[in-house]
Amino acid sequence: MAAMDLFGRRWALRILWELREGPLGARALLARCEGLSSSVLYQRLRELTSSGIVAPSADGYELTPLGTALRDALRPLDEWAITWAQEQEQERNEQEPTET
Repeated sequence: MAAMDLFGRRWALRILWELREGPLGARALLARCEGLSSSVLYQRLRELTSSGIVAPSADGYELTPLGTALRDALRPLDEWAITWAQEQEQERNEQEPTET
């Protein structure tokens, strides 16, 4: 349950998502997460670091091996979300009235 508490915190999963392809500095993370304050970013990074999921690096912050395993575990959820979004869009398009 501790993992769900951590990942349920606002911005935690987004930060992990942004680190999926490699290290990023704090400024890059802030730029990619519009609306994220620097104080919340650093708080989440501390939490993710103390959990062993993220580590500081020469290039900013990066996923640890544990974080990489988490990223890989989340890929099916990402694929499901893409399919779901496409189905939702298709349903909306089908419900729109056609012009005559």
